Amino acid sequence: MKNPVPRVAAIHDLSGYGRCSLTVVIPILSTMGFEVCPLPTAVLSTHTAIEGFKLYDLTDQIPSFIDHWKALNIRFDAIYSGFLGSAKQAEMVGDFIKFFSTPNTLVVVDPVMADFGKLYASMPPEMVGEMKKLSCLAKVVTPNITEAAFMLGREVPESLTPEQVKDWLKALADLGPTFPVITSLPLTSKQGRSTVAAYNAEDGRFWLAGRPEVPSQYHGTGDIFSSVLTGSLLQGDSLPIALDRSCQFVASAIQVTFGYSGLDHHEILLERALNTLHAPVTYASYELLP
Repeated sequence: MKNPVPRVAAIHDLSGYGRCSLTVVIPILSTMGFEVCPLPTAVLSTHTAIEGFKLYDLTDQIPSFIDHWKALNIRFDAIYSGFLGSAKQAEMVGDFIKFFSTPNTLVVVDPVMADFGKLYASMPPEMVGEMKKLSCLAKVVTPNITEAAFMLGREVPESLTPEQVKDWLKALADLGPTFPVITSLPLTSKQGRSTVAAYNAEDGRFWLAGRPEVPSQYHGTGDIFSSVLTGSLLQGDSLPIALDRSCQFVASAIQVTFGYSGLDHHEILLERALNTLHAPVTYASYELLP
């Protein structure tokens, strides 16, 4: 019998404090109507932007988890990976994708490893090549501009023209994914907005979506964006609508949060925005990138 609730394998870390990774992936996808099966890659005391974080790498435990899932003959409608605790885990996740995916499985790789021009504190340099190889197995890949630059062997740009954005997206598609998406784009024509761009390699169309920037930096927005994007595509939305819904949800969560002062560690108040995921799409602000 077909599973009445679509099932997602979520291969991410678990941070005890700081809304990110599995603590946002699970509530978002559950709210959108999916069963989330977490496969933790690491357990952290906090996310890595908080000084003094503690990380427990689960590389040695992952194979036994996967073997048990194989024995149970579990099947997934989507496989969604993010932060990995070690470079060795990329090979494990690749094997996981090859074993559990079918032609109908949505495979999403968020190559979480860098931002603001540098690797995260816990990331070894070899993670770049491993994430690049892992992205070859994905239908959707969602790097931010720093991660995209590292994967493509390019300098992190201060600004990009629309034509340059298209070139970057095509280069990512050449790695294998059908729907490459780049977040945090410094697009010259969209100053004052946080912009994302995507390419549909099946029909050759490029898409833009975005949200107004606010004068504050919030952690976890990339995880939130990619989670809503995954859920939206699983619900049958087109790529531009999925982009738009993801940007709008991040914007609404930031707007809810920005009204409060004195919040610790720049966390998004996700719980105050989850109910908006049930709202119908009443308008779309995405653009076709000619």
